[in-house]
Amino acid sequence: MRPVETQSFPVEAPDLAGIQSELDGLRPEGFDLISSPVEMIKGAQVLKAVGTFARRDQVTEIQADDMDALLAKVPEGWQLLNVLRTD
Repeated sequence: MRPVETQSFPVEAPDLAGIQSELDGLRPEGFDLISSPVEMIKGAQVLKAVGTFARRDQVTEIQADDMDALLAKVPEGWQLLNVLRTD
């Protein structure tokens, strides 16, 4: 399981490379960029984007005797990534 957390940041730049560079500088530790739709502003020489980053670190393994017990161990704000049966 891992925590479910996102952070978003608006950026502006003259081109897509600039948008990417701005977003790279804003990426929080342990987060990956998952979305960055770009908007062209009519009559302006800049592009605008909102970069959304999701936490991808802090992966933790948990064990339980059955699926109900496993789900009961997942705290609020966390998500299961996969489930392995060990019979």
